[in-house]
Amino acid sequence: MPDTHFPLVVGTGIDGVERILVVTAHPDDVDFGVAGSVAVWTHAGVEVAYCIVTDGDAGGSDRSVSRAEMAVIRREEQIEAARVVEVSDVTFLGFPDGRLTPSLELRQAITGVIRRFRPDRVVAQSPERNWERMYASHPDHLAAGEAAICAVYPDARNPFAFPALIEEGLEPHTVPELWVMSTERADRAVDATEFFDLKLAALRSHRSQVGDGGHLDELLRTWMSGNASAAGMPEGRLAEAFHVVATG
Repeated sequence: MPDTHFPLVVGTGIDGVERILVVTAHPDDVDFGVAGSVAVWTHAGVEVAYCIVTDGDAGGSDRSVSRAEMAVIRREEQIEAARVVEVSDVTFLGFPDGRLTPSLELRQAITGVIRRFRPDRVVAQSPERNWERMYASHPDHLAAGEAAICAVYPDARNPFAFPALIEEGLEPHTVPELWVMSTERADRAVDATEFFDLKLAALRSHRSQVGDGGHLDELLRTWMSGNASAAGMPEGRLAEAFHVVATG
């Protein structure tokens, strides 16, 4: 099922873009939502960084694995997945998995990452519940999306927000645009057909969550072909969809 009910404009959106920061709640969220587009961007020479809000320590179903051990496993899996799509800058904020709220503490932490990396675009999860895809609306996703959007505007650009960041030498930064994933408001599609295998490989890196990943090929093709169809692409194309918001 496509991420949108609206017509989609097709394009990579990389003109004048040098750095993109992706903020998600858990390890693997970035790969489900945007890894195909990340591969498009990095292969075009754009520098991409990840900010993962939790360690995903509440993930998995094996009760014999301690939560501390799971956090280590999921960090390692995310770093491996990032390498697949040529991302080496991965920040883990370490907030508790399953108990995330869009707190001032979280906003400050994301703001710090934005001011350090100084991106031309932030890609975030939607803070709005998607009633057609409930699993995309995990409470942590909603909280991470809300906090990331607050960090984009107004926190990152406001010199009087979070004075401690100024003391650390992290000067204000205005992010010109925000791309929101997993939303029914999507209006932009990125054709990721040529990088589908990389997206699939990145997701299969999350072995603690997807097992051997045998089910992922069909699942991803269903989602991404729906997005491509909504964008008027020819049959066989695969796309990821976003809502683009100008914030500069």
